[in-house]
Amino acid sequence: MARGTPPAAFRHGGRLAEAAAAFPDAPKPWIDLSTGINPRSWRGSRAPAAALRRLPDPADLAALEATAARAFGVADPARVVAVPGSEAGLRLLPGLIGAATVDIAGPTYGSHVQAWAGATVAVIPRAVLADSAADVLVVVNPNNPDGATTDAKALAALAERRADRGQWLIVDEAFVEAAPHLSVANQAVDRLVVLRSFGKVYGLPGARLGFVVADPAIAAGLRARLGDWPLSADAIALGRATYADAAWRARTVPWLHGQAQRLDGLLRATGFEIVGGTSLFRLAAAPDAAERFARLAAAGVLTRPFDYAPTWLRFGLPEAGDWARVRAALEDLA
Repeated sequence: MARGTPPAAFRHGGRLAEAAAAFPDAPKPWIDLSTGINPRSWRGSRAPAAALRRLPDPADLAALEATAARAFGVADPARVVAVPGSEAGLRLLPGLIGAATVDIAGPTYGSHVQAWAGATVAVIPRAVLADSAADVLVVVNPNNPDGATTDAKALAALAERRADRGQWLIVDEAFVEAAPHLSVANQAVDRLVVLRSFGKVYGLPGARLGFVVADPAIAAGLRARLGDWPLSADAIALGRATYADAAWRARTVPWLHGQAQRLDGLLRATGFEIVGGTSLFRLAAAPDAAERFARLAAAGVLTRPFDYAPTWLRFGLPEAGDWARVRAALEDLA
């Protein structure tokens, strides 16, 4: 691999197999900071063995959606559709909405552009959201990767104006669990669709669980496309238990904020400028970011580079036992 040129495989987080192939001499185990996942995951009951020996019961799925609705502040659980990860939800929406023109506030999570490949798609600055005349406007709030935010009241008002014009607003709240005051999931506005992610704040992305909050027509269409058994018994059990655990969320959100501040201090001390981020990841800049990516990877620390911003690297939060090794790898860059 050319020095200072991150492989194309790393344009998305969590590609440890590719990292191991590109850097075969890196020390093991790898420390994966390329995604924004809570390193201190929720720990509790999973599906019992008996539940894994039968098809998931629709009543249990409905109970999960009702529990999630309460956690999101949604009055009608019929508007909350459980999906096998919010990624699946966002890729199903174009087939249900059928838009000719789509504006996406960016730069942001690349799957949104990919999902609307059949439409005329424009990536617009976040500052001009109110000017969008597209059939669909997509806003990630908080944004990935820079953590930019839009006030919930402003988004709700924008959703109302767009609905009056027959236009849609899709708000991806994948990282809102760590900033719940930003959520518009509780706004029952026609043509407003909200995506919620489970795995990030609960630290369980392998469960593949997410939600789409939408008006009844879109919710019914989504359920029809998903079929009778869209989720595993484990995902249902985990979701029901975690979303009912308000005390865990109350403890975890400020802890994540403290961990993000700790990471900011370490990054600044080793020559990075903090560009933004959320409590689950930090976006940092350095003129030699591509070379730093390669040197960190050679030390077994995987970060997230960006082809459209070659001075950026995104860092997730280290696990408790990894801070010393991450610090050493960063200090070796200085």
